[in-house]
Amino acid sequence: MPEPETSKPEAAAPRVHPHAATLKRLEKSSGSLAQQAIARMDETLPWYRAMPPENRSWIGLVAQAGIAAFTEWFRHPDAPQAISTDVFGTAPRELTRAITLRQTVEMVRTTIEVMESAIDEVAAPGDESVLREALLVYAREIAFATAQVYAQAAEARGAWDARLESLVVNAVLSGEADEGAVSRAAALGWNAPEHVCVVLGTAPDGDSELTVEAIRRAARHAKLQVLTGVLGDRLVVIAGGSDNPIGVAKSLIGPYAAGAVVAGPVVADLLAATRSAQAAAAGLKACSAWQDAPRPVLADDLLPERAIAGDPSAREQLVEEIYRPLEEAGSALLETLSVYLEQASSLEGAARMLFVHPNTVRYRLRRVTDVTGWSPSDVRSAFTLRIALILGRLADGDLPA
Repeated sequence: MPEPETSKPEAAAPRVHPHAATLKRLEKSSGSLAQQAIARMDETLPWYRAMPPENRSWIGLVAQAGIAAFTEWFRHPDAPQAISTDVFGTAPRELTRAITLRQTVEMVRTTIEVMESAIDEVAAPGDESVLREALLVYAREIAFATAQVYAQAAEARGAWDARLESLVVNAVLSGEADEGAVSRAAALGWNAPEHVCVVLGTAPDGDSELTVEAIRRAARHAKLQVLTGVLGDRLVVIAGGSDNPIGVAKSLIGPYAAGAVVAGPVVADLLAATRSAQAAAAGLKACSAWQDAPRPVLADDLLPERAIAGDPSAREQLVEEIYRPLEEAGSALLETLSVYLEQASSLEGAARMLFVHPNTVRYRLRRVTDVTGWSPSDVRSAFTLRIALILGRLADGDLPA
């Protein structure tokens, strides 16, 4: 007996898109819409016309990809899609450097405006409002995607710039600054200011990126260029644009932790900034010996402490800037200064020892101030002058070995 035939289930009919006619017309018109968008950009965006052909070509591809992505999004509005990949993935990463976020927004707006103006032609009868609403939602999504692309590019560029800046700062501090460091600084926006100095102090606890950003804000307010970084427990700032190092340090002092802040001398450029950095580092090391030191303090105001701590450049500076000029000005000034300091800064006592009138001693001491810039009547200056005399005599070999 033959078995009864079993009925086979019929294959499900393919699902028809609710707006199939509009989708088909949208697919057919995507190429012409892209061409219209590019023509509108060329007509209304001066920056687009001024771009090299290669970049204009990439922007055209982005516009085409945007329209194609909208078509696919309209086909499957509920499917999760990575719009940023679909649209911006067609262009190289370098394009985010070639065009700004504002320019990208103008490009997207122009493309959306072209698509909006074509809704009545593209949409099937009765689908105009559906297509317009879909385009509004898509415009919102593409705006978020644009922001995401530029945020990611900025984050990557910021991380790279931070590493580059750290290399420059470390090279200056370690005495290894060369033309390579200058080139890296130029890539960071350093435009070779005439006056440069280095400010050193203790870095605060916490996020070093926040500290660096605080330095940048202070620098912008003071109209200074800066290269900065946290190296170990030290906050290092290379500042350019002012010939007043103590003024620079005061304007940037806010983000530093409690403790000494030392400003190195002003130098001509970034290559010479090593000298300023080394002076500031030596001053920071020796600052504990001067408990009443101001904050901030100049590295040159710490010359005696630096010399006692073993800084050879400080010793040389004291000899060359104080002792040698006094020596060249005549033996009377050196002798008068030495006797005056030995007599506890007494004019009458020095006059008796020198067999001269006190007014003569007073005149010679004024000459000492004129020659050296340090006043023997000031306690701090007198200490500096005394150290300079000792180092000068040692350099001349006046004392027995």
